[in-house]
Amino acid sequence: MIIREATPADLTEITRIYADSVVNGVASYELVAPDEAEMGRRMSAISDNGYPYLVAEDEAGAILGYAYASAFRTRPAYRWLVEDSIYLAPEARGKGVGRALLEILIGKCEALGFRQMIAVIGGAHPASIAVHQKAGFVSSGMISGSGYKHGRWLDTVFMQRPLGQGKTTDPDPDVYPGTLFGG
Repeated sequence: MIIREATPADLTEITRIYADSVVNGVASYELVAPDEAEMGRRMSAISDNGYPYLVAEDEAGAILGYAYASAFRTRPAYRWLVEDSIYLAPEARGKGVGRALLEILIGKCEALGFRQMIAVIGGAHPASIAVHQKAGFVSSGMISGSGYKHGRWLDTVFMQRPLGQGKTTDPDPDVYPGTLFGG
């Protein structure tokens, strides 16, 4: 498996993977899968603001999954916090792809100067929780009945992991990770 930066050439497969999650899963609370043009706009909004956007591919070049980090909220005091998102092709689930994507995403976010990563796990999906726990995330809360999809109420679990020095030191006020906040 190779993990690399995503490019616009990956959008067809990224769109397919996300559509499966929207239609069949609970990780996304969207009810209608966006088209490739919309997924391209989303990718650009993330990448253009300096956040990492990764794909995992097998030895034949097939995309197995993708992951990205993005702003948790857009108020400036949140600039040290990033939210991770991971989506896998059905055939890649349970094979360590999500864990590998998350580990590299964590490293890239630390290198960019972020101090905390948060996971917002739709549907309180046990496999997503387990992947994050193995990567050092701890539970930081839950919203019960936060979404309704597939004929049932879903909970949202929040998990958090420090990056780099976390909250043990003050950040440099002149450093802004990413470009969303002027960095």
